[in-house]
Amino acid sequence: QVQLVESGGGLVQPGGSLRLSCAASGRFFKINVMGWYRQAPGKQRELVAHICSSDSTNYADSVKGRFTISRDNAKNTVYLQMNSLKPEDTAVYYCNAVIVVVMDSGISYSYWGQGTQVTVSS
Repeated sequence: QVQLVESGGGLVQPGGSLRLSCAASGRFFKINVMGWYRQAPGKQRELVAHICSSDSTNYADSVKGRFTISRDNAKNTVYLQMNSLKPEDTAVYYCNAVIVVVMDSGISYSYWGQGTQVTVSS
């Protein structure tokens, strides 16, 4: 069974930085896509950024130029470097991974982490 474990959330002042990490563990063949989503109180969960196995990336317009997503395939880990944080970035951040569990099955599954709180406030 696959688990995603996040770390790195916390309280930071506006303009500050945080780095989130998410490590995938368990038995699986390949991770195709890893990404970060966030959900603020009273709002729907939204994509922040994702990165494919080819290292191509995609960002929400609201974070472009401030956040950087990267991955370490050897460690099955994805990172989100968040700079110039704003109060509107406050949310629970969730890691997501699309994983092929069985080699040559052609079937991938979406997994979620438990979420980590990011609060941007003075």
